[in-house]
Amino acid sequence: MTQADSAQVPTTTPGSADPVSPWRDRRRGWVLAALAVLVALLLAGHSLVPNGLGNFGSLLETFLPWLGLAVPVLLLLGLYRRSATALAAVLLPAIVWVNLFGGLLADKSSGKGASNDSSFTVLTHNVAAANSDPAGTVKLLNDSGAQIVALEELAGPAVATYTKGLAAKYPYHAVEGTVGLWSAYPLDDINPVDLKMGWTRAFRATVSTPKGPLAVCVAHLPSVRVKFDGGFTAGQRDRSAEALGLAVRAERLPRVILLGDLNGTVNDRSLAPVTSQLRSAQGAAGDGFGFSWPSAFPMARIDQILSRGPLTPTDSWVLPADGSDHRAVAARYRY
Repeated sequence: MTQADSAQVPTTTPGSADPVSPWRDRRRGWVLAALAVLVALLLAGHSLVPNGLGNFGSLLETFLPWLGLAVPVLLLLGLYRRSATALAAVLLPAIVWVNLFGGLLADKSSGKGASNDSSFTVLTHNVAAANSDPAGTVKLLNDSGAQIVALEELAGPAVATYTKGLAAKYPYHAVEGTVGLWSAYPLDDINPVDLKMGWTRAFRATVSTPKGPLAVCVAHLPSVRVKFDGGFTAGQRDRSAEALGLAVRAERLPRVILLGDLNGTVNDRSLAPVTSQLRSAQGAAGDGFGFSWPSAFPMARIDQILSRGPLTPTDSWVLPADGSDHRAVAARYRY
């Protein structure tokens, strides 16, 4: 055998296989691919997840945007495993997430802070019964630029603190149970809304704005709890949401704004009796998700500003943290 012939002899030993690139090995990454498909299915079919077991469907919908964090995690694991199959599958949850929430990432506001004769600003804040700095909250509200302010979880001596501290800027106010409304415009037709709780945590009022009457409803739906033995306990909140939805449907004024802590997001199907009738200011004119709770590290938008009728939300934003465990949210409307 010549030297040239010997150079062409394969160097592999008998029975051995040619080396295969890990990227071309389709057996790699199937577990990651399955997880990616599962995340995509949960995002796309969240409304099909049943509430029968611990209200898991509502719990999922409350924190639904956070499922997007699975995408970079699965992407990194796919790169680590050098699996083309896993990386291709990660595209599925990424596409679904962008389809659901990509629109919220853009700034849809049109001049936050700009004020004119055809606009007004509303604000809602769960000030917390255990607020560590009511005076700081009063300053936050006075500096907000809002003409209409709704407060929830008013308790004890704090009511007098807010009433006195807001009197100069908001000469008109009403308090029913643990919720209140402060306004630069006159208030009339103040009536409690029965949330089927046994005490008052909601009411409606007519606000006489310079452009005509506006129906404003202030509401604080019951709290929900996440328990290992009972799941997402939200039965009382759901019943109250149905009652609030009936009150909104019965409102006769053409312009309606709902302000309050609904203890749920607009994605939560259990709030559909309310959210199906009203438009979210954050979704229409916000910048980002507008998470408002918990104050230290907001993870969900449970404080809502919703409206219907000939009103156009132009801006929506979240205020800085104060002594409450919620953050105040505000929105500007144009007549």
